[in-house]
Amino acid sequence: MVWIVLFSLPYLLLASKQEGLSRVIAGSWVPLCFYAILFYSNYFVLIDTYFFKKKIIIYIVINAIIIVGFVFLSSYLIDTYFRDSLPRRAEGEGPPKSLFAYLQIVSYLIALIFSIALKITERYLKTESERKKAENIKLEAELQHLKYQLQPHFFFNSLNNIYSMVDISPDEAKVTIHNLSKLMRYLLYETNTEKVPLQSEITFLEKYIELMKLRLSDNTVVHYEFENVDPSIKIAPLLFISLVENAFKHGVSSTKKGVINFCLKTEGSKVLFKTENYNFPKSNIDKSGSGIGLQNIKKRLELLYPENHEVRFELKGDVFISELKIVIDG
Repeated sequence: MVWIVLFSLPYLLLASKQEGLSRVIAGSWVPLCFYAILFYSNYFVLIDTYFFKKKIIIYIVINAIIIVGFVFLSSYLIDTYFRDSLPRRAEGEGPPKSLFAYLQIVSYLIALIFSIALKITERYLKTESERKKAENIKLEAELQHLKYQLQPHFFFNSLNNIYSMVDISPDEAKVTIHNLSKLMRYLLYETNTEKVPLQSEITFLEKYIELMKLRLSDNTVVHYEFENVDPSIKIAPLLFISLVENAFKHGVSSTKKGVINFCLKTEGSKVLFKTENYNFPKSNIDKSGSGIGLQNIKKRLELLYPENHEVRFELKGDVFISELKIVIDG
């Protein structure tokens, strides 16, 4: 488009005049052809071969030779073929020829600088695109690692629950294993996407909570409320399970009474999840309280929703509260 404008504009302005075409060729088209040669020789060959490889002296010398050659060649062509087409000046009138040569050199330098600027911009955009692509690959790998870290963590916690039930209630242990297989199927086959329906996550949480309740004594009461949820919302999978696991790990005691509450709701584009449980700290020997799950969710939220999430943990008296807010942007 630029070249079309540059070549057509002088023709449209001067072609109607006597000897207009010859003047257009001599005064505009010949220099433009030389500008184009200089521009594309730099853009496709010289900049990559010399400029980007730090061979600046060679690059300057080559372009200087080209520009000086074009100045003399342009002057030769005009004097030889188009002298009669251009306005004649009396000897000594008008500016000196050296000024015209200087202006030609400046115009060639403009074409040269433009080609360098365009090439540098193109290279920067390409480098930036490759950098972002590499960052995305790194983020995807890290997210996948965190997800794989979460799955065995979840599985081991569930196995511990089943282990505690085998001697006490073998039949319930069998049912629990069957339910666990359904949960693992969801983990392995239905969460291999960037986002899942929020309702699928709720169903998964409900099954997991019911699974955990099987091993609880009458000392612990569990309530959950997953209502007023927008079914059209999609979310990254397995964001809430760590908070649920944490509530069961620290909110259950074999000798003391406790209450565990879970609440999930949506408000417009916001997803709000809250847990409340009595705090019964684990001993240093008990590795089930190592906090892997909470570390995992913090890292995943930083990667998935860097500017669109809030997570808060608070201990009020004997009650531990965790709150998670996610803003869904699409």
